[in-house]
Amino acid sequence: QVQNMSQSIEVLNLRTQRDFQYVLKMETQMKGLKAKFRQIEDDRKTLMTKHFQELKEKMDELLPLIPVLEQYKTDAKLITQFKEEIRNLSTVLTGIQEEIGAYDYEELHQRVLSLETRLRDCMKKLTCGKLMKITGPITVKISGTRFGAWMTDPLASEKNNRVWYMDSYTNNKIVREYKSIADFVSGAESRTYNLPFKWAGTNHVVYNGSLYFNKYQSNIIIKYSFDTGRVLAQRSLEYAGFHNVYPYTWGGFSDIDLMADEIGLWAVYATNQNAGNIVISQLNQDTLEVLKSWSTGYPKRSAGESFMICGTLYVTNSHLTGAKVYYSYSTKTSTYEYTDIPFHNQYFHISMLDYNARDRALYAWNNGHQVLFNVTLFHVIKTEDDT
Repeated sequence: QVQNMSQSIEVLNLRTQRDFQYVLKMETQMKGLKAKFRQIEDDRKTLMTKHFQELKEKMDELLPLIPVLEQYKTDAKLITQFKEEIRNLSTVLTGIQEEIGAYDYEELHQRVLSLETRLRDCMKKLTCGKLMKITGPITVKISGTRFGAWMTDPLASEKNNRVWYMDSYTNNKIVREYKSIADFVSGAESRTYNLPFKWAGTNHVVYNGSLYFNKYQSNIIIKYSFDTGRVLAQRSLEYAGFHNVYPYTWGGFSDIDLMADEIGLWAVYATNQNAGNIVISQLNQDTLEVLKSWSTGYPKRSAGESFMICGTLYVTNSHLTGAKVYYSYSTKTSTYEYTDIPFHNQYFHISMLDYNARDRALYAWNNGHQVLFNVTLFHVIKTEDDT
């Protein structure tokens, strides 16, 4: 396994060096375009300075996309086509200096817009990837008991940065809301919710404006709307163990772990039918109906915590010092592998670890510390043949 990893790293290194040369060339071309625009702007004879300024701004927006696209390229033919279009545009803009007015502005503008659209479409294919590295943590705040949960909504708009805070793993129904991370740090609470039921564990999730949590002393999942203050749905998770039958290693009624990723809403738990090993179920976010389930061979009681990224479950081997991501299970391929991705358990006891797809970060409750971990994903650009 180590030999395979070494070979993979060597291949990745060679590809990175090659890609870096491409990036340098592209950067040179883009700088050349900017210089040509400056020459046009300085030419008092032209009446189209404003139009070409708009084009320059569009090209400036494209500049940061080119290196990212190059870095993760898997389709050399596609990249070559993009480069050719950039070269063609560069040639056209060079000719404008000598023969202003010979080219139709609208046609040129449409070509730039078309290139921009295609590049952004390609960028969208980088939304998912495989976990490669965890860095941090960044300590956001020290508060509460040893156990709890804090989170933001991965489907919220960029301007909506509300934080929700749920202290302790049982005997509590109070959810505290803050308008931003800054308010959370300063303690400027904006609203308090009194849930109709006590929760169990610390493995709750806020998704698309609603809180999903495990009702105390049951395997019932509750969907609670922050906007209306009402329960929108509740459903029993069939055969799921609860009340410390199949918790994570630290206990705390952590039998049922609710989580969300780029694909949707998930429940991770264990059943007698699967011999106490982890079961992954994808849930309908409206009805809480189980859409599909996968049975793994990893004992839930041996797991420290777990989280989903792009339809793959990542399981840590401990909640204490020396923890690492030890096991992963892909729901896409229904296969597993053992991994070795360490992370710094700075405060020695993790009782909540959840991935947020919007922030590309792991939210953790580490012994009364609310912390963030950054994740590095290896992206694979999807082709038209991918399903």
